[in-house]
Amino acid sequence: MSLTAHLERGAVQVGTLTVGAGPAVVIGGAGADARWVSLRDHHGRVPAAETVAAVRAEWAGPILVEPFSAADLPEIVADVEGVIVGAAWMQDFQLVRAVARLGLPVVVQRGPAATLEEWLAIADYCVAEGNDRVVLCESGSRTHQAGITLDLALMREARRRSGRPVLADLGEEPALAAAAVAAGADGLLLAQDAAERTALAAQEAVRIVGAVTRSEVPDSVLAARSAIDRVDAALAVLLERRAELAGTIQRLKPVGGFAGRDMDRERRLVEEMARRAPTLGEARLASIMNAVIEAGLHLAEERAANAQA
Repeated sequence: MSLTAHLERGAVQVGTLTVGAGPAVVIGGAGADARWVSLRDHHGRVPAAETVAAVRAEWAGPILVEPFSAADLPEIVADVEGVIVGAAWMQDFQLVRAVARLGLPVVVQRGPAATLEEWLAIADYCVAEGNDRVVLCESGSRTHQAGITLDLALMREARRRSGRPVLADLGEEPALAAAAVAAGADGLLLAQDAAERTALAAQEAVRIVGAVTRSEVPDSVLAARSAIDRVDAALAVLLERRAELAGTIQRLKPVGGFAGRDMDRERRLVEEMARRAPTLGEARLASIMNAVIEAGLHLAEERAANAQA
């Protein structure tokens, strides 16, 4: 049995960034929590330190590097916060061991054909070298026709089995961001030069979907306020959607507006909400929902009046 199967779920600290606890993180792209750079395209012809220095000149946060070979490691170890073992390099055991021995956090991307057992075994190689700071990254498969296909079920199972944080490599596919966060990704890895739309989709998924799906236990006022901001952002999206749906109902009901309110239905709604939010309870929720319903009705009346004007 894999050694990682016995571990409790933990977080990995990558410089100032915590992966696996609190909100999901975004690595790469505009507004990211961390940057990453690949040395693979240079094929060893450009000094690794030179490439990292160019990124460090414009970025003060955590940097992760994907080396071309073990020869790059001595040049980068002092200047980066983590190392990525790329999907194509996953079973290069010599490189994996050399990376693990640096003592830096290691992100292990799953090879396109790698099984769950093979993927988790790479984390075990790192542990065998004395490095338990491992993050798993689902990179899926890539084709010109279908783009990126991520195995989110496999990612969830890797998270459950290993107790380790998991990332989802989105590349340039913003449509995958929300699904990956909803599936339990602790972070999103974007292409190094991800387009603005991809970066925005990733940030929105972390903010909105993460607020609903990820439990947070802030340990400071600043962290608590950040968590509240994410929940409030999700609330804003849901309230806007509810207002639109309420407007649709007003157009379909035989008797619209305040005169058409169904108080029995509203009472049942509050009872059902209280089941999901027992701490607030029915009395508080009734007050909140009354305000939400009245706001929606006022909005519907304003739109109707504007349409007739």
